[in-house]
Amino acid sequence: MLFRASAKSVAARALDSSLYLHLTEQFVRMHGYRPGTPEVRSWERSIPVLAAALNDAGLGDVEIMLEYALPLNSKRADAVLAGVHPVTGEPSYVVVELKQWSQAEPAEDDPTLCHVDTYAHPVLNPIEQVRRYCAYLVNFNGALSDRAGSISGVAFLHNATEFGVAGLRGIEDHDHARLFTGEGRGEFIDHLRARLSDKHPGARAADELLTAATAPSRQLMSVAAEEVRERQQFVLLDEQQVAYRLVLNAVEKARRSDHKEVVVITGGPGTGKSVIALQLLGDLYRRGISALHATGSQSFTKTMRKVAGARRREVQDLFKYFNSFMTAEKNSLGALICDEAHRIRETSANRYTRAEHRTGRAQIDELIDVAHVPVFLLDEHQVVRPGEMGTVAEIKAAAARRGLRCTVVALDSQFRCGGSDAYLHWVVRLLGLEPGGPVPWVPDDRMQLLLADSPEEMEAFLESRRAQGYGARMSAGYCWRWSPEPRPGDPLPTDVVIGGWARPWNLRGDRSVSGAPPSALWATDPAGFGQIGCVYTAQGFEYDWSGVIIGPDLVWRGDRWVTDRTASKDPVFKRSTPDADVDRLIRNTYKVLLTRGMVGTVVYSTDPETRERLRQLMGDRKSAVTF
Repeated sequence: MLFRASAKSVAARALDSSLYLHLTEQFVRMHGYRPGTPEVRSWERSIPVLAAALNDAGLGDVEIMLEYALPLNSKRADAVLAGVHPVTGEPSYVVVELKQWSQAEPAEDDPTLCHVDTYAHPVLNPIEQVRRYCAYLVNFNGALSDRAGSISGVAFLHNATEFGVAGLRGIEDHDHARLFTGEGRGEFIDHLRARLSDKHPGARAADELLTAATAPSRQLMSVAAEEVRERQQFVLLDEQQVAYRLVLNAVEKARRSDHKEVVVITGGPGTGKSVIALQLLGDLYRRGISALHATGSQSFTKTMRKVAGARRREVQDLFKYFNSFMTAEKNSLGALICDEAHRIRETSANRYTRAEHRTGRAQIDELIDVAHVPVFLLDEHQVVRPGEMGTVAEIKAAAARRGLRCTVVALDSQFRCGGSDAYLHWVVRLLGLEPGGPVPWVPDDRMQLLLADSPEEMEAFLESRRAQGYGARMSAGYCWRWSPEPRPGDPLPTDVVIGGWARPWNLRGDRSVSGAPPSALWATDPAGFGQIGCVYTAQGFEYDWSGVIIGPDLVWRGDRWVTDRTASKDPVFKRSTPDADVDRLIRNTYKVLLTRGMVGTVVYSTDPETRERLRQLMGDRKSAVTF
């Protein structure tokens, strides 16, 4: 959160503007960039209104936690009020979403979405938004896990009249989510009094919420079976839910009127793309709508088949590859969910493709043609191989050639890296994927970033975290040769050699060897810790602690990064691959590896000058790794 104080103190600091200066400073510290003018303006106009309502209600001792960060993701609730329930005497919390809208109308076919003049596309109904924030907190905050009734949500549209937003109330839930307007301020005050006592301060309740254990992240793989076969396991928030509903609405239109449209969902690592994909597949599957999940990742597809389809073969068959649709009939599916669509290739044909199937058609065209609603989930900055061409521009152009509507939804909140926007910003600046150059790491309370002086130190640290119950993996740039797969019973070849330390790469094949899991399960099988993963086995997955070895293909020289293509042993780089492409793909590779950790990342570079530059950016201590 950015600020916490009693309602009395918030009102006082809002009067002299010191509150907004503090919020701005804290925002910069946590996120690494300044808040936009609209956000600051919303603080200035909405926070005083909330504080005044609380004080007028006699609730000046209730604690207000402003810009409260939801655990394990970067989404923030405008305010969380903490106090004591006037009847039960137990801690009581109210999540508040503040909107400056004067009017809004529900979407015609879906009341959980709404139209507001300032937005070109539908947005989530604020009642649904705050209800989901409450549900998410119950799922992930230990103080609420056994007492869901202690938290409720309100959307306070303080500039709106009852007439202007009456249509939004169709989904109002009087127990968990309510909407109030400026015109109905009296009812808002009565509601606050019904949830919060005027006789007890809220500091202790706020402390309890803030110090409660965060429930372990519900790892995507461990709940996939229930997700696809039975029920929803994740709570989608804000634009995630908007994207989800837009796809379902498009599928329903297709069923009714032979409708066809393309949906593109974009977002960086951990923004929930794969979670949305699984929820869509599960929902469509339960409704009896023909739908498939497809990726260009062998590891991801095989893992989903193993985990989600462990007991039922038909579930395994829902997971395909992008090149599975060369001969498929047009519009034979209700929906095709293309996860990790940045890995789309120019063509599905390879050296094993039969001559009669070599049509020359683009893979994007095959994927669009096969379904009434093709859905593409992608991150353009995760392209790590030459020939990968899944971009928004390519997909929109392919849709336009067919005269199809193409809707693009951008996800901005992220759940990986502890939900730390500051860490992701630091990584892209470090690698030169955004302008401005590297910046010093300012520790936040969401993501731990550590530097190791040796691979031995990194491995020992990660082993200590595994002993505490965390998951951990080590990965590296593709800078060491990869020996052929050993025979069953033979030891794994120790290809990754750094000084006197040597470890094997992850397996390449589909079978377990000497206790090591097959390639597709390296990131999810606990036995994967003994091997070094590469970008192709790490991409698309997450684990608690990530150890990343930066090899000699990316070194710091003077005032800039230098990529050395001769140090890369990746066979996908051909002599004909331009230097500029190799440079971009190597940097993207390390971006992928550095953004796999949920709790923390430990970095080691094989190059002394690079380690020194990292030490300058990450801290001046001899080593940041401590036990």
